[in-house]
Amino acid sequence: MAAEGGGKETNEIKTQFTTREGVYKLLTHSEYSRPNRVPFNSQGSNPVKVSFVNVNDQSGNGDRICFNVGRELYFYIYKGVRKAADLSKPIDKRIYKGTQPTCHDFNPLTATAESVSLLVGFSAGQVQLIDPIKKETSKLFNEERLIDKSRVTCVRWVPGSESLFLVAHSSGSMYLYNVENTCGTTAPHYQLLKQGDNYAVHTCKSKSARNPLLRWTVGEGALNEFAFSPDGKFLACASQDGFLRVFGFDAAELHGTMKSYFGGLLCVCWSPDGRYIVAGGEDDLVTVWSFLDCRVIARGHGHKSWVSVVAFDHCTTSVEDGEQPAEFSGSDEDFHEQIHFEAGRERANSSHSRLSKRNSTESRPVSVTYRFGSVGQDTQLCLWDLTEDILFPHLPLSRTRTHTNVMSATSPTAGGQTVTTVSITAAANPAGPNGKDNVSNSSAGGNPANSLPDGLPRSNSLPQAANPAAGGSTPNSHTGSSCSSSSSSKGNSIIDSAFMATKFATLSLHDSRKERHEKDHKRNHSMGHISSKSSDKLNQLSSSRTAKGEAAKTLGTTLCPRMEEVPLLEPLVCKKIAHERLTVLIFLEDCLVTACQEGFICTWARPGKVGLLSQNNPANSPSGTVV
Repeated sequence: MAAEGGGKETNEIKTQFTTREGVYKLLTHSEYSRPNRVPFNSQGSNPVKVSFVNVNDQSGNGDRICFNVGRELYFYIYKGVRKAADLSKPIDKRIYKGTQPTCHDFNPLTATAESVSLLVGFSAGQVQLIDPIKKETSKLFNEERLIDKSRVTCVRWVPGSESLFLVAHSSGSMYLYNVENTCGTTAPHYQLLKQGDNYAVHTCKSKSARNPLLRWTVGEGALNEFAFSPDGKFLACASQDGFLRVFGFDAAELHGTMKSYFGGLLCVCWSPDGRYIVAGGEDDLVTVWSFLDCRVIARGHGHKSWVSVVAFDHCTTSVEDGEQPAEFSGSDEDFHEQIHFEAGRERANSSHSRLSKRNSTESRPVSVTYRFGSVGQDTQLCLWDLTEDILFPHLPLSRTRTHTNVMSATSPTAGGQTVTTVSITAAANPAGPNGKDNVSNSSAGGNPANSLPDGLPRSNSLPQAANPAAGGSTPNSHTGSSCSSSSSSKGNSIIDSAFMATKFATLSLHDSRKERHEKDHKRNHSMGHISSKSSDKLNQLSSSRTAKGEAAKTLGTTLCPRMEEVPLLEPLVCKKIAHERLTVLIFLEDCLVTACQEGFICTWARPGKVGLLSQNNPANSPSGTVV
């Protein structure tokens, strides 16, 4: 797919890009794929996924990589930036009949040089536990499809556990399994354990221990991805109904919610310190949500099609305390010490989450930058910087930001005229959209912890809406929190019908001509991978009417602010790096890894991490340009 705007240069694939840290370079000899290196015909196939694990090998080659391509599953020694990939010697290779691998996850707690535990989810609903080093298949869960017949969308080991794992399906359900239990020969019977706003948790009724231990029913339509918080205490779920729901995992209680601008949410990730969640999806946006404040704090617009993956880069985060700048280039442990936050993989015994201990402005650093990335079906890689002028808008700016664009309700056009968009919203007060006080879990007052006082601008450079007293609203009008101890608040704000009629074409109000050009997506890269089976399509059709109704209710509330009500981020880097839609983005210590639907897994060396592999053989290099 050519990038929007035409021209030969935009059609060419980039092999390196530059950020403030230096130049990231594609290592062509470190490319992993099927042994024949032939591009995979991806029509009708599930997305290519990649999983990593370190087995602490004494030889120094401790990283292992697993990836699926079509019906095939591969397991290799990953040599990264050190040595070229040897595709002729996979440690394990499996070809499945009648079903396809859709996702997989290693257990880092049990991984050794002699054995690893790998969970693999399949398109027919089963989950397999295998050891690709011993080349053994330990167990097959949901073998008879009595628990769930729909496609597995996400599978993860529960942090800190050697036996518990969580599985999400396109049916919208999640199931908690124990590897020691069987699944039984009959369909499970459930008993309601807890119920809230658009979710329910059931236990399995059985005289003997069996799987699943719990069944979660979340939202409407497919549950596309979930992610555990760094401390393992919370669970963020991205659903096809467009909602991000964050739960306290052990208590099965809803902490907060967020709604996409439109369409489903496809991906979600946590910041390394657990303070922020980034989600992406069918609105082509990346949305940043504050865990403590339970509100959208920024959106990023750079993709021209659906966003497939979002991920934080824990190695490229900087914190400046007063006059002492410090760059993070070390481990997660060093990072957490610098920002006074510990996010261990194992759960703490304390009854108070560490996430709520550092919720005052006194503990915040003077200057902070979070780096995260995203890839999409437009074949583009975007890198984003989340800076303190967005995170702490009431503090003085310590340095100028060049990649943060804050939108205003009043925008000048190219001809010099001023166009004012007035949105009717709830008045600025501590009461929520239903007229009740919204109280955050970490705040005893009407305003949630770390939220802005009434009338305080979001940034010292943010213009307020023209004459808010005359019926408009300031970008800070929504002070109510969407956090809840058991259920989320639903917005009942009055929505301007004229705005609703054009909201799908007005992602950016400051340049309508550009939006009209960019909203024309290339359909060959906007093909949804959410529904590969007819049952998934029926689920989407049945929930489409409900989704439209929810969008009308939530637009302009804290669940889904209008575009002019939150800062709009522009990407630090936005490059076309593949021929087919991108499905993987993983940040490692010395590189970042991407993958496309053709089955090619690419390694991009970080600045200063390029070894002998940087001397690429021109004969083996892909066609492309250097920017």
